[in-house]
Amino acid sequence: MPSYTAPTKDMQFLLHDVLNVTGSQTPGYDELEAEFTGAVLEEAGKISSEVLTPLNAVGDSEGCRFENGVVYTPTGFKDAFEQMKEGGWTGLDMPEEYGGQNMPYVLGTAVGEMFSASNQAFTMYQGLTHGAASAILAHGSEQQKNTYLPKMVACEWTGTMNLTEPHCGTDLGLMRTKAEPQDDGSYKITGQKIFISAGEHDMADNIIHLVLAKITGGPEGIKGVSLFIVPKFHVNGDGSLGARNGVACGKIEEKMGIHGNSTCVMNYDGATGYLLGEEHKGMRAMFTMMNEARLGVGMQGLAQAEVAYQNALEYAKDRLQGRDVTGVKNPDGPADPLIVHPDIRRSLMEQKSFAEGARAFILWGATLIDAAHRAGDKDADGLVSLVTPVIKGFLTDIGYDMTVKAQQVYGGHGYIEEWGMSQFTRDARIAMIYEGANGVQALDLVGRKLAQDGGKHVMAFFELIKSFIKENSGDEAIDRDFMEPLKNASKDLQAAGMYFMANGMKNPNNALAGSNDFMHMFGHVCLGYMWARIALAAKAALDGGASDVAFYETKLATGRYYMARQLPMTTTHLARIETGAEPVMALDAANF
Repeated sequence: MPSYTAPTKDMQFLLHDVLNVTGSQTPGYDELEAEFTGAVLEEAGKISSEVLTPLNAVGDSEGCRFENGVVYTPTGFKDAFEQMKEGGWTGLDMPEEYGGQNMPYVLGTAVGEMFSASNQAFTMYQGLTHGAASAILAHGSEQQKNTYLPKMVACEWTGTMNLTEPHCGTDLGLMRTKAEPQDDGSYKITGQKIFISAGEHDMADNIIHLVLAKITGGPEGIKGVSLFIVPKFHVNGDGSLGARNGVACGKIEEKMGIHGNSTCVMNYDGATGYLLGEEHKGMRAMFTMMNEARLGVGMQGLAQAEVAYQNALEYAKDRLQGRDVTGVKNPDGPADPLIVHPDIRRSLMEQKSFAEGARAFILWGATLIDAAHRAGDKDADGLVSLVTPVIKGFLTDIGYDMTVKAQQVYGGHGYIEEWGMSQFTRDARIAMIYEGANGVQALDLVGRKLAQDGGKHVMAFFELIKSFIKENSGDEAIDRDFMEPLKNASKDLQAAGMYFMANGMKNPNNALAGSNDFMHMFGHVCLGYMWARIALAAKAALDGGASDVAFYETKLATGRYYMARQLPMTTTHLARIETGAEPVMALDAANF
């Protein structure tokens, strides 16, 4: 069975040496002392390894069971969920007034990576609750917040997000779910939603569904969509649970992965719902939590890549196969371990350099969300809005690729279920699809985010990179290995943006045909920026006489690999973008 060890040392290095969280002006960051964050991360890592990891294979093999309208979660899930609630992990970064611990989102993100790496399907139950609670926190009335948030923060009640319908996914303007106004101010919700993660299960007393629907007589299309709170059980005035509402699970889906999470078809038959936010402003309310939710999904891509890499590394060290072409390394055995072979090293270095760079990128993004929410920093909000589709799309695309590479290290043993590697690949696959499929993320980046606020945020990103390079140049080795590659990659990204400006207006397909390449190019530049920051911190630690020399030298070597072998992909992506739409659109639909 696969194992998992939480990368707490790397997280501490990123939080304190690279991101310097205690030096930030963001409210609450002054409390993130190394001793405190270390204690939180160590405890979360312990739960991840000892409680959640053993249940990962159980959830995969058993799945959820649907009987007489009730979903039963896999063996051990309920007990583990109780442990999560008792430890306060479900409300780690939620407000104290509703029972949370009010810790910064960046710390919650680090903990979330551990939980997702150890058991993604299980962690989704509390993750979706967090997202639904965040929407109520941002848009709910005082009565709604007081009614729902204390129970949701504690995960005594869980939450869902109901967007997709059988005939429409991304194009939510096509939805048919209706909301009929009632004399008491409530609405009757009727319709069907599909792909609802954690829509029904046996681990909470109530489930609070957030449902997108159209109020009868409202505007057509997306402008007529509103958001509603629809509880599974009615909530009485004193907070106790009343009768069952008109919402039920029709079935659960059989899926490629995340078997331990119930993916439900939800039927609303005149269910009582309560408007969340303003009429016909449902998408605005939903998008309030999209940056957070999509960063969380990007984190899932990283998490599966990390746990798959850890197991592939151990296998490569133990499995004897062939001899090192430069000379025998294991003379007492019949063969040398796999890790002596250059192609295995290449695969492991790709996995390692991605995971560690992606972790820095995710945590940096979380600091921007904290700055936006806790300090009202509009520039940080604009910047994280720009990079959110990159975090979601790039990290889940490449994260999935890395689980495949980890699986490949095992050869045939990676393909059979005994070793457990296929689960990481299967579980990682969904992250490329939900919370907006990655093709949509690329379209959002190129079609909306680049031009947002007159291009202010993308120009700020380029200035950030330029200023960073200028302010941190001077060390010959760092400049050669990190700053120059980052500068070149950033120029490629700017050239792609200029191509879109010059050619996208006369033919929008010229921009949209290159959107996926641009998203990946942007992702590589962001990881290059992270690796340059990591290199500076590692070099400073070595110059300062750090005792763990191997840790910091390993950081530099891993970063050099990324800059030399992965970052140059920006040139390939630029070349593809500059071919425009013609090669992509050349065939008539009938000729495919």
